[in-house]
Amino acid sequence: MTTHPVIVGTAGHIDHGKTSLIRALTGIDTDRLQEEKRRGISIDLGFAHLGRFGFVDVPGHERFIKNMLAGAAGIDLVLFVVAADESIKPQTREHFDICRLLGIQHGVVALTKCDLVDSDLLDLVRLEVEEFAAGSFLESAPIVPVSATTGAGLDQLRAALDQVAEKIQGKSATAWPRLPIDRSFSIKGYGAVVTGTLISGRLKLHDEVELYPAGKRAKIRGLEVHNHSVDQARAGERTAVNLSGIESADARRGMVLAPPGIFEPTRQIDARFDLLPTAQPLKHRAPVHFHAGTAETEARLHLLSSLEPLKPGASAHVRFLLRDPLLILPGDRFIVRMFSPVVTIGGGIVLDIDAPRRMKRAELDRRLAQLETGDRLPLLIAESKYGMSLASLIARTGLLPGQIGESDWFISDAAVNQLLGEIRRAVADFHRKNPLQPGIPKESLKPRDAPPFLLDKLLARASDLVAEGDIVRLASHRVAFNEDESQALETIESAFRAAVLAVPSTSEVLGKSGVDPRRARTLLQILLKNRKLIRVSEDLIYHSSALEELKKQLAGRKGAKFTIADFKDWTGISRRYAIPLLEFLDREKMTRREGESRVIL
Repeated sequence: MTTHPVIVGTAGHIDHGKTSLIRALTGIDTDRLQEEKRRGISIDLGFAHLGRFGFVDVPGHERFIKNMLAGAAGIDLVLFVVAADESIKPQTREHFDICRLLGIQHGVVALTKCDLVDSDLLDLVRLEVEEFAAGSFLESAPIVPVSATTGAGLDQLRAALDQVAEKIQGKSATAWPRLPIDRSFSIKGYGAVVTGTLISGRLKLHDEVELYPAGKRAKIRGLEVHNHSVDQARAGERTAVNLSGIESADARRGMVLAPPGIFEPTRQIDARFDLLPTAQPLKHRAPVHFHAGTAETEARLHLLSSLEPLKPGASAHVRFLLRDPLLILPGDRFIVRMFSPVVTIGGGIVLDIDAPRRMKRAELDRRLAQLETGDRLPLLIAESKYGMSLASLIARTGLLPGQIGESDWFISDAAVNQLLGEIRRAVADFHRKNPLQPGIPKESLKPRDAPPFLLDKLLARASDLVAEGDIVRLASHRVAFNEDESQALETIESAFRAAVLAVPSTSEVLGKSGVDPRRARTLLQILLKNRKLIRVSEDLIYHSSALEELKKQLAGRKGAKFTIADFKDWTGISRRYAIPLLEFLDREKMTRREGESRVIL
């Protein structure tokens, strides 16, 4: 026998005995509000427990359907209540539609108040329920006559719940934790407390969490499951969370408690939507009430495949533009109700929460069909010109890192080929215009708006491109000098080599190179790039051999302390050269300045 937690939600018409039945089963009165006790009806959600079962008692009155929807979040099994003395009523049908639209797969039917009717009427109601449930998830559900007053049938009902619970697969405790909040209050001495059904993952004491979409962060101070303190709560359990770092007013029904900084609330949802056969035709841009988890907001529905009104009983891809941001993920279910009259008209499943902008309706429709039938990760990655980070993919899909891949950045082969093609063309064009330059600066190749590391990742995939320091060249590129350039290159290098430490001005050397100033500057850069020449300061360039000889001289005096005057005596150069050279040696960590003197390291 499996022991994973199971959330049982009641459903049924007002005054059909849902609350009395839960009280008879568990001994817990779920009507906690004074107004509920005074009026004898459930207005808000009530909660009870029995063994592994957590019960969510929802109101049946049509005015409180939105509260019923908040309670339906996370339900595994519906306890469908039909009074034997009244049979199927309007809210019976609406609750039934809601359960189907939310994708609930398991249920037990309780024929309450069986003590008020004779056996013939009870059999008639049973037949009506069987006909009503035909073809639905309740078609083969146990139907148990019960009386909360006499206790008749309660043992059979408990047995039926156990029987159906065996067929239910537990919620994933390894997924990201998400707790849609259905209640928020404050307890003196403890502070803010929120409750809800943990629909996935685990929550642990001292975990840091975030209230989405508010963006407020808190720490878990305490956890309770069925009124017992625990170190952790797991998926499928009714959970109360004591939070530190926030006020109770910061949390409210409709928010979601989840790990911090993981998800991005959205105001745009693309979905598969089913319009109930009993609904009126639905027009493009129709205003609706949108319910997901414990949240409710106003939304505008946009048709995609056609602007013709959606017919009753039809199914289509649609977009919802929400008034308020929600934390909702692909695969989540939702319910839609009309503004006037306020009745349930349909529901569906979320397919995407952040589609590419400026897509035509027909293109969006085709895209959603792909998301329904194929692997969403390759599609999302392919849609991004520069690829997507692991964090972005988690936020878009709700998947764990191990379900996505081991990299921190994902880009499609098509995008890589396109970007590398653009880079190759840019490099080849640079070589054509600058034949004496070894390569193009990396900075010039970085794609606009791309992450800074992307260029290196792309170059690592290209065998025909070579990155050398901060430049990039084609692997086939070689600097080729004509005769006068080769002569000028030798002239420039020789002038600096012969000068040793008392070097001439750069402009003087270039002026005597024998080529025009632009080419002379290019040749100088080549010598600097190849480290044959080394720039010591803005005005002074030395041949590498002269600096190596100087370092050897200093190495023979290691540990010695000296002044500028001493350095001038050792090298035979003037102060004009000595100061820049010493500052260069400091940077090279050959010397260290101490006051007016220096020490050879």
